[in-house]
Amino acid sequence: MEFLLSLKSLVHYFLHFGLPLVIALLFYRSEWKKAFLVLISSMLVDLDHLLATPLFDPNRNSIGFHPLHSYPAIGFYFGCLLFTKGYYRLFFLGLLLHMITDFQDFYLWNFLLKK
Repeated sequence: MEFLLSLKSLVHYFLHFGLPLVIALLFYRSEWKKAFLVLISSMLVDLDHLLATPLFDPNRNSIGFHPLHSYPAIGFYFGCLLFTKGYYRLFFLGLLLHMITDFQDFYLWNFLLKK
């Protein structure tokens, strides 16, 4: 159980920070620092967590709860990914990767950690 909790944290932080770095290095080799910064800037979407009470609840699913993590917002991010170009598209990719990370963080790990 303790191993799975450690693995959960490792996967969570890899998906939030490591995967954007890999994407930046693989697809934006000449401007990887700028691409990485754009991807990481999408983490600002977590500012909507400040509207929640309590501020942090480990048993709460972010997806569908917080305004910027809502299903309409996710649809908007996906639409913008399809219809924007350049670094705007990269920003919306970062938002969608963030949503996938939060989704798996709740559903996958709750499934794996059930007793």
